[in-house]
Amino acid sequence: MSMIEVKNVTKIFGENPQEALRLLREGAAKDEILAKTGCTVGLRDVSLEIKRGEIFVIMGLSGSGKSTLIRHFNRLIDPTDGQILFEGEDILKYDARRLEAFRREKLGMVFQRFGLMPHRTVLENAAYGLSVRGVPRAEREAKAMEWLKTVGLEGFEKQYPGQLSGGMQQRVGLARALANDPDALLMDEAFSALDPLIRGQMQDQLVELQAQLKKTIVFITHDLDEALRLGDRIAILKDGALVQVGTPNEILLEPADDYVRAFVRDVNRAKVLTVEKLMKPPAHRIAHDDLDRALLDMRKAGETYGFVYKSGAFQGVLTEAALQVAVAEGSSASPADLAQEPPRIEQGSPLAEALPMAMGTDLPLAVMEEDELRGFLHQERIGEVLAVEPAPEPIPEAAPPAPLAAKETEAAKPAA
Repeated sequence: MSMIEVKNVTKIFGENPQEALRLLREGAAKDEILAKTGCTVGLRDVSLEIKRGEIFVIMGLSGSGKSTLIRHFNRLIDPTDGQILFEGEDILKYDARRLEAFRREKLGMVFQRFGLMPHRTVLENAAYGLSVRGVPRAEREAKAMEWLKTVGLEGFEKQYPGQLSGGMQQRVGLARALANDPDALLMDEAFSALDPLIRGQMQDQLVELQAQLKKTIVFITHDLDEALRLGDRIAILKDGALVQVGTPNEILLEPADDYVRAFVRDVNRAKVLTVEKLMKPPAHRIAHDDLDRALLDMRKAGETYGFVYKSGAFQGVLTEAALQVAVAEGSSASPADLAQEPPRIEQGSPLAEALPMAMGTDLPLAVMEEDELRGFLHQERIGEVLAVEPAPEPIPEAAPPAPLAAKETEAAKPAA
């Protein structure tokens, strides 16, 4: 189920947005629109859906429109054209009072620069949102304290922000956002001001928290490694336009265009990809004791090996070569007797762990979940994924955009 829907959102900054919108629909480029109208195109006909309970990462280079987009979700910015839906409701129709309640009750926000009040203690900062909502002091402090414990700040509740490291200050911001129990958490470059070590720790903590909370999290970053590490899905923006939306594996393995291809080229795929994303199901199973039949079936299937089972349990891999020799010699052995033990790897393992295993054998790797075979991974597939591509040309400039389809509705306007 979608929590946030963005429908054909265009944002133009300047004093003559409707003229700029007309030019944009006719196919004019950003530079041309700026020269003719003095307006800047921030977003161009962006449509996407964010599912309940996922970490949805929006990324792009500086000026791509990612921070502009996330500010539409809480209506810090209103679109020039298009719709923003939250749980199916058009939030552009909210009046000022309802918008205030929406921001206070439905959304939590964590920003790059922490936004803590230096004259308030850590506990008071964490409880601030509850205080604004009128929650009694004892109740709000107890709830804030629970979240401070959750983010690892128990014992620091009486300190002031200036007495904490950057990473600890960001944890206070995260506790403050979560204390309100929001339906969605908006995180705009939340970790980018932190040093690399603390940044990695915060990423780990967010992943751990999400495993428990299953919140809908919208996370903005310009860092591809961070996006791949955190995102269930990733949206890539360029010059205000949406280039691709996909899972980390889709972004890496199926880039939509040369821009994305150049973007992901230097990613260490062996660390990012996991074996279950590349494995294939065990295509040819052998669960009987007839060698002649096993060889015939293997040839009909066009396979060079099969996966042997006995009494429902996986026994190993039987190659076509070993089967041919056994049949030619009239062997009385069973397929289970001839099966070889392949390297076994748990399905959640990074591809980096599979590399040394794959180099030491001609057999496919057995991808396991505990004792159950879930699939296999062949050396050729690993090679395809990790193959070094030729050095790309510089990240290409955006092609002149196609004309926007004329909208039947008037441009969305801010609430009075």
